Amino acid sequence: MDLNAFLEHLNSGKTVQGGSEAHQFMHGVSQEALRITAEMNSGYHEPEELRALFSRLIGQPVDESFGLFPPFYTDCGKNIHIGKHVFINMGCKFQDQGGIYIGDGALIGHNVVLATLNHAKSPKDRSSMIPAPIRIGKNVWIGSNATILAGVTIGDGAIVAAGAVVARNVPENTIVGGVPAKIIRHLREEEMQ
Repeated sequence: MDLNAFLEHLNSGKTVQGGSEAHQFMHGVSQEALRITAEMNSGYHEPEELRALFSRLIGQPVDESFGLFPPFYTDCGKNIHIGKHVFINMGCKFQDQGGIYIGDGALIGHNVVLATLNHAKSPKDRSSMIPAPIRIGKNVWIGSNATILAGVTIGDGAIVAAGAVVARNVPENTIVGGVPAKIIRHLREEEMQ
């Protein structure tokens, strides 16, 4: 298996069976991600250096407008897709095997967790994983310590309150919060100016 076949398997939503070829390949990809994030998280790096390290991590260039404050953690990296003018704050953890798509202008707060894998429900098959993408729209703000679960889409302009656990799709231009996250209200016209 190569990286393209691995990503194709993940992006098709097929289960990654425990012990399978895809599962073993996943472990190799994780080791590379751990090496790059260890380098990223050790010492000070100029913004250009961080962009270069992040680009190496995800296997594609990020725009010069991309900003990141380390530390940053991921156990894959190769299925992260970043728009322009995206900022990721300190302590974020991205489990991106299922795919993480972040739209232009998104702001990701401290310690946000984006988790794109679920384990099989059957105890006999618990090591198998089910990938599903997280899609974050344009100009979304995700507050500190929020957790976004597999398969969730957050609509353009939405705000996820600090500490929220988002298990369902979030409509555009809404504020959600709580555990599990619920709509608090829709943004008013003057707030969207």
